[in-house]
Formats: sequence, C-alpha cells, structure tokens
Amino acid sequence: NSLNLTPTASKVVKFNSNNNGLEAGDVGGSLVLISTSTASSSSTIDITSGIDSTYKEYIVKFINIHPATDSVHFLFQGDTGTNTSYNQTITSAAFRSYNYEGSGTPTLQYYASGDLDQDTDFHYMTGNSGVGNDSDQDFNGTMHLFDPSNTTFVKHFLIDTHSHGPSNYTMRFFAGGYFNTTTAITRLRFKFSSGNIDSGTIKLYGVS
Repeated sequence: NSLNLTPTASKVVKFNSNNNGLEAGDVGGSLVLISTSTASSSSTIDITSGIDSTYKEYIVKFINIHPATDSVHFLFQGDTGTNTSYNQTITSAAFRSYNYEGSGTPTLQYYASGDLDQDTDFHYMTGNSGVGNDSDQDFNGTMHLFDPSNTTFVKHFLIDTHSHGPSNYTMRFFAGGYFNTTTAITRLRFKFSSGNIDSGTIKLYGVS
C-alpha cells in the first residue's frame, strides 16, 4: 500500500531479479574527493598524487583563485610518471565570451591565443588579459581529465572557467584538447603567467 523511498534517496528504484518486487539500484557515478590544495602566496599548485587508474575521469575544481599580480593568465600542464618537467605535447582549441561592466559589445569568438598546436607550453585557462588582482577579482572553473592512465589512447581534457578581468569584465573561457601521449598522465601543475597564486583552493575529484 506504500513505498518508502527514504533509504534509496541517492539510488534508483528498479524491479528485483525475480520481477516480483522492487529494490534499490545504483543511480550512476558520483564525485569522490581525493585532495584539496590551498594556495598562500604559492608559485605553483601541483597535484602529484591521486591521478591513477582508480577512475576513468577526474575533475579539478578551481575556487576563488586570486593572483598576486594584475592581468595574468591562469595556466596548466601535465606530466608522466615521476617527471617534473611539465612539458607534455598538447593540441587544443579554445573560444571565449566576454562583456564589460561599462560600455562595450558582448563578444563570443574563437580564441586563437588560447590554444596549442603540438606545443609543450603551459595551456591557458583564461582569455583576454586574464585575471585582475583587485580585492574582489578572482578565477573559478572546472577541468575534466579523461582516463589518464590509459596506455592506448591520448589523454583528453575539457576546460570551462570564468574570470573577473582587470578591466572589470566577465570572461567565460572554454577549451578542449589532448596530451598527445599514450603514456599515463600522473600529475598536473597550475600557475599564473606571472607572480604567485595569492590565495584560492583547488580540489581533485574522481568520478566513480
């Protein structure tokens, strides 16, 4: 006469194996927090553990990243094994949308300066003039890294970020690409193009 769903709040309800009753089933993947890194006048933030074969997808969250220097880009690179050169070959494509607090024309366009073509440079995660360092300006966003331990395919990533620019503009930045290596990616480095990471938090999640 009734069905209590409280114990299955995070699951789906399905027929049991005998098809004569109901039971809880898995609803799908969930985020598992692996690590939290907090910046304090840091030249870089490195994730050197936790990226392995445990998960097929990893998500990095950037929360209130504030630069010590005005008008700087937030960047990333990766590396393999215990290497710390952070110079993997990347190919990518990027576009941006932005609008100013004052007058101006809102813009959506491909961002050629934000992509890499078989290059080993650090990759942009911001557009235009990057992030401002006023007290209320910062950078936030998400990066997805897919199956980094796979030794057959290249390692794909997606970037979706937002920054408060030095000229008081809102900047949405999108990029997708791959580390052109079949060797496992095991670590990531994040930094600004100049100066330190004054403050902010970076969280690494596995997708179960």
